[in-house]
Amino acid sequence: MVFNSQSVDDTYYLARKFAQSISKGNVIALIGNLGTGKTTFTKGLAKALGILENVGSPTFKLVSEYLGTDSVLYHIDAYRLEGSKDFLNIGGEEYLTTEDGITVIEWADIIGDILDDDVIQVKFARIQNNSEARQIEIRGIQFDF
Repeated sequence: MVFNSQSVDDTYYLARKFAQSISKGNVIALIGNLGTGKTTFTKGLAKALGILENVGSPTFKLVSEYLGTDSVLYHIDAYRLEGSKDFLNIGGEEYLTTEDGITVIEWADIIGDILDDDVIQVKFARIQNNSEARQIEIRGIQFDF
């Protein structure tokens, strides 16, 4: 599925629709360059999950946990990791098999070699000639938007 977002609001809308199709135990791999909308998407997802806290980039924290209406959102940023070994050394495997929440991993391509085939992938890319527009490709789940 490919969605062309023309604005931050479009990305929030997509994330809210996406949230209606996921469930506890899902792992969502966000892939894209800096500033392509990964954190914006996560903010929209968090809001749809009933999270009232401000969700930001967990770059310096690696993992942030947010309590939603029915589940926990584990927000991971792999940007500063050297690879999957670093992720496993911080106990990251527990976030790949959680039953009480949803795990979102920004820069997931850094640890892609340890992600299962059933991980939902969301890829972000800029659309040329429009600084606000993004192409967002979702694999591993179908939903109406």
